[in-house]
Amino acid sequence: MMSNLLQIKEISIRMKDIREIYELSEETLAKRLNVDVEIYKAYENASCDIPVGFLYDFANHFKVELMTLFTGDQPRLQQYEVVRKGQGLKIDRRKQYDYSNLAYNFIGKKLEPFLVKVPMSNEETPITCNHHEGHEFNYLLAGRLKVIIGKHEVILEVGDAIYFDSNCPHGMQALGGMEAQFLAIIAG
Repeated sequence: MMSNLLQIKEISIRMKDIREIYELSEETLAKRLNVDVEIYKAYENASCDIPVGFLYDFANHFKVELMTLFTGDQPRLQQYEVVRKGQGLKIDRRKQYDYSNLAYNFIGKKLEPFLVKVPMSNEETPITCNHHEGHEFNYLLAGRLKVIIGKHEVILEVGDAIYFDSNCPHGMQALGGMEAQFLAIIAG
């Protein structure tokens, strides 16, 4: 948990620095990113978790690499990048999901590929939804997964895929008392 809090603080500092470089107020930026100004202020003050979808929108708005927000480093590769099994860049963002970026060191990506693990949970627990700009593609690799998109509920089995407008509120929950794992590709 401490690494998650530290990472949130580091990301919030980078967000504030970028906003100030562009001489934007919190109110102006919140409006541009279609988020409540008080929620934006909480993100920038590191007083709550920051959804990956919001960070994706923030990075796209300022034309910076998403990984720059997470790590403070710029990607360096231009022709290709190989990420070996288990070597994706771990992103401690939300306790509901375990993200690993699978192309964290490639410059100018047109999409963000993640390996996402959803831990087993109490299936009675409400699913937390978020939204972000662009489209998302998910391919289930292991387990069973309940996906909520707006008012729709879909159950995915291994080998199933779903593509959706990620502006629509969406969330996932592992089913069957086991972890689910999927490949998520987010494109702006």
